[in-house]
Amino acid sequence: MKRSLSRREFVATGAAASLAALVPRPVFADSTIMQRLVVHTDAEIGKISPELHGHFAEHLGSCVYGGLWVGKNSKVPNINGHRKLAVEYLGELGVPVLRWPGGCYADDYHWRDGIGPVEKRPKRVNIHWGGTVETNSFGTHEFIELCRLIKAEPYLAGNVGSGSPQEMRDWVEYCNYPRGSDLAEERAANGAREPFKVRYWGVGNESWGCGGNMRPEEYATLYRRFAVYLKEFGGTTPYLIASGPSGGDIGWSRGLLDKVRGDFPDGLSMHYYEGGEDAATSFTAAHMNQQLAIFEKVEECILLQRAVLDGYPEGRKIGLILDEWGVWDRIAPEDEKKYGSLWQQSTMRSALAAGLGLNLFNRLADKLYMCNIAQIVNVLQSLLITEGAESDKCVRTTTYHVFSLFKAHRSKMAVRVQGQEASPPGLSASASKSGNELVLSFVNPSADEDFRVVCTLVGSNAQEGTAEILHDTDLNACNSFEKPNAVVVQKHSVKVDGSKVQLDMPRMSVATAVVRLG
Repeated sequence: MKRSLSRREFVATGAAASLAALVPRPVFADSTIMQRLVVHTDAEIGKISPELHGHFAEHLGSCVYGGLWVGKNSKVPNINGHRKLAVEYLGELGVPVLRWPGGCYADDYHWRDGIGPVEKRPKRVNIHWGGTVETNSFGTHEFIELCRLIKAEPYLAGNVGSGSPQEMRDWVEYCNYPRGSDLAEERAANGAREPFKVRYWGVGNESWGCGGNMRPEEYATLYRRFAVYLKEFGGTTPYLIASGPSGGDIGWSRGLLDKVRGDFPDGLSMHYYEGGEDAATSFTAAHMNQQLAIFEKVEECILLQRAVLDGYPEGRKIGLILDEWGVWDRIAPEDEKKYGSLWQQSTMRSALAAGLGLNLFNRLADKLYMCNIAQIVNVLQSLLITEGAESDKCVRTTTYHVFSLFKAHRSKMAVRVQGQEASPPGLSASASKSGNELVLSFVNPSADEDFRVVCTLVGSNAQEGTAEILHDTDLNACNSFEKPNAVVVQKHSVKVDGSKVQLDMPRMSVATAVVRLG
């Protein structure tokens, strides 16, 4: 991961022109603004893959050590070294896929450092994040165990920048070959008789930056070389993800794809962070609007990158993956000193950002394969925050609660929604359908306007519905160690009448309604 990402303006593609047009907004006597949407329940976009709600854990600050991992001998309640509360909360939420060990850290990580008896594992300096000493007590087996505990699909990022094709090839065999080879038997001797069956493999990370500072043609040559050796072992065929661009850098994408023609990757990653002017808990409304408006750029970049991929023979088969995304606020030095590098609180503003992102991914379900928010614990826009390796405090953030609100969309078919505004602070919405169940999600990112949302359903009638909402009038409100449940999901009123679904969206709120169709 790297913060220095593109903020350039991008020209919207033809696909961007399909964004819903603005609609007039009459003002009620009580100053609530009417928002009218049309939900085309019979106009399918694409399946909302659970992987669009993916996550990312890097050896950075206290994401792993002190966050997910406290060690087997810790006084903090743990499951074989994994923080017990983190396992419970993440398991309850459902983590479809978890990417590890980086980020920038991946291209200086050598997997053999993290296997075998813990006391014999070498200590290495983390050159990317603070020069800290890594004990390697959390390695491949520990990561796979965590994934199994929370029922997440593992996604391993391989070392291209300072590694070799043989090193990564051996990692694939170590993880996936059932038995009989020296590497498979070594895995068994280290406590795992059965193969890990890891499908997702990143071939390097940010190779244009911290992963080697390469030119696209240079990386393409390396990708082709590595890919020759990353084969099926034991029936598990690796899904190879190439290091794609920063933001909308189509020069990188084309330079890479031109050189790997005929050896296209299964997936192409892109990274895009939503930078912020203020520290997490001291945002102004104006700076919040600036940050949330970046999601319009993210949408343009996704459409642009998808158009680039589709322009190549067989390019439609390449999955577009937003490997890293989320708000990157100005990091408070006092928080970093106390809790570790890039420790960042998640506020009501962060929740709005999470909702805008997830709504966007739903609406572009036919163009995306996977999205991984950065990061899962403590670092940047995390789902959980912990107080340190010696503390049992583990708090679900506002971002966690937004992912919970969107859980009902997973594996449903996204359908068209017409009438929402193109960019914050206007209303954002998405919808999905499966059988007789319709799921509607809304975000009101405005700091000073309340919305009354009226959805007209086309193609179906509604019989009944329920709703939940996350809301606070303070954009800097957050769940702290002292007040872990200050901002939580609440039941919300929704009116259902035939082809109409209505609910109120107060300023700074995220809500989901689940409607039964007739």
